[in-house]
Amino acid sequence: MIQKITSLILLAILTVACDSKPLAQSPAVKTGAQILIENHLHELDGLRVGLVMNPTARVEGTHMLDTLLALNVNITALFAPEHGFRGEAGAGEIIQDGADQATGLPVFSLYGQTRKPTPEMMSYTDVILFDMQDVGARFYTYNSTLGLLLEASAEANVPVWILDRPNPAGGDYVSGWLLENEFSSFVGMYPIPIAHGLTLAELGKMMIGESWIKFENEPEFRVIPMQGWSRSMKWPATGLNWFPPSPNLPTFEHAYTYLGTCLIEGTTLSEGRGTDDPFLLLGSPSTKIDELSLTNLNAKLSGATVELEEFIPVSIPGRALQPKHECSVVNGIRIRITDYDLYDPVMGGIIILKALLDFSDSETVNNFMYRLTGTRDIDRVLDGSVLPENINFGIDEYLKTTQKYLIYK
Repeated sequence: MIQKITSLILLAILTVACDSKPLAQSPAVKTGAQILIENHLHELDGLRVGLVMNPTARVEGTHMLDTLLALNVNITALFAPEHGFRGEAGAGEIIQDGADQATGLPVFSLYGQTRKPTPEMMSYTDVILFDMQDVGARFYTYNSTLGLLLEASAEANVPVWILDRPNPAGGDYVSGWLLENEFSSFVGMYPIPIAHGLTLAELGKMMIGESWIKFENEPEFRVIPMQGWSRSMKWPATGLNWFPPSPNLPTFEHAYTYLGTCLIEGTTLSEGRGTDDPFLLLGSPSTKIDELSLTNLNAKLSGATVELEEFIPVSIPGRALQPKHECSVVNGIRIRITDYDLYDPVMGGIIILKALLDFSDSETVNNFMYRLTGTRDIDRVLDGSVLPENINFGIDEYLKTTQKYLIYK
């Protein structure tokens, strides 16, 4: 009898074990937004809170605006960077002032005629929370928005809290030319490499510490740091869900490749806008690559392969309006990353850029190229004077200077 009861108990245990689903693993990293909610929310009591955010400002899939409102935080103003507060606009599309449809809160554009918050905008707030996922590129405009916000913060004496998030490319990956003053613009305001290797919080500290931004009285800049992130981590190691930081970077693979293939935007070649795979699909109607040339190109790349692929760019509302070579058959290539640790996206992008221009009869470089590269040194690569593998980006001093501003090891 005892043996029978024991057998029934074991059967019940095994049944439960077989029927139960494995517990979902928690992400390795807690973002600054999550740390704010867990540890610092009470510090916002009685304050009028402004938000500089976009669709990536999420914790467990819920936008921070909705989360904070549900927690009775007094949100009084929203500030919209490139692509909009909720990500409804494509690259370069002007953002208008207005009201958030879901909440009725005022939305102030930081990507239109005004890119630096005005004193009137700042008057709506006692503190501003900045929470956006960066991609780690100098020409990704969120770092410019942060710098101008810090200038406005200093003038209006309104503190800025940044809720830090990972650099998806990792904190150990730094590559590309430093921006020269001649080519300063909203797609490059600070003397940092193309892939800067910092989180936005670290970059904000550096902007202040190196006096890259204008202020008489230093802005009150507070970092709510992540937990669990280390510099060796690329995005997949974080365990976090990817929410596109802009409409044309739907996955981490797109964003990682973008660090180099964004340079295609400085040419008449298609960078793949108007397709499902921008920055992975590249080419032009005049591009002609034979199998031997393709083999030689692949031999120069580590951690990625390039395949021939035709594509037709089309207008996609909210993602690509009138893309280059719209409705034309593009003789292109597709990049597939096979090992993120081996692939160098900036160098890979430069190698691919030169190859595509060499294999395209009608395509040219325009002045936007120099805003992206931050220098005219790219010309010496494209005319064959310097081989890509022999480029000296001259970033040693930059790397030494960053050590003062690093938050994570």
